[in-house]
Amino acid sequence: QVQLVESGGGLVQPGGSLKLSCAASTNIDEIYLMNWYRQPPGQERELVASRASVGRIVYSDSVKGRFTVSRDTAKNTLYLEMNNLQPEDTAVYYCNAHILQQIVWGRGTQVTVSS
Repeated sequence: QVQLVESGGGLVQPGGSLKLSCAASTNIDEIYLMNWYRQPPGQERELVASRASVGRIVYSDSVKGRFTVSRDTAKNTLYLEMNNLQPEDTAVYYCNAHILQQIVWGRGTQVTVSS
């Protein structure tokens, strides 16, 4: 059973930066699709960014130009670098992966943007 573990969340002031990690228990080269989602308080979960195994990355309009997805295959880890954070970015951030015919979710990490 493949597992995903998010880390790197915390409290940051508006305009600050934060880098999230998603560590997978398998070779990420074998994962067809990996995504970052977030769920703001009282709102539905929304897609933040998606990376296919072929290297194509798609960002939501709300984060385009501020967030960047990268990976370290040696560590089996996907990253989400977040810059110029704003209060509306406050949410629980989740890592997601499509592996064969299954969809796997991490447990999430809290990001709070506040003065």
